[in-house]
Amino acid sequence: MPLFEYVCPGCGQSFEKLVRSSQTDRDFAECPTCGNPYSARQISTFAVSGGASRSVSSAPVRVSSGSL
Repeated sequence: MPLFEYVCPGCGQSFEKLVRSSQTDRDFAECPTCGNPYSARQISTFAVSGGASRSVSSAPVRVSSGSL
């Protein structure tokens, strides 16, 4: 089940909600704080876990004009 972020236009509360795959086409959810049924789904970024990082050898090399 995907996790979506929503923001309530009534109270400004932001919240997350697990949504069943059959309901992912719905753009609105009920706010748990004030009950507003029109909390809008927000576009969020993907989270990537793990320690992968660029190694030193793959870092771009900067060449200054004075060293040419």
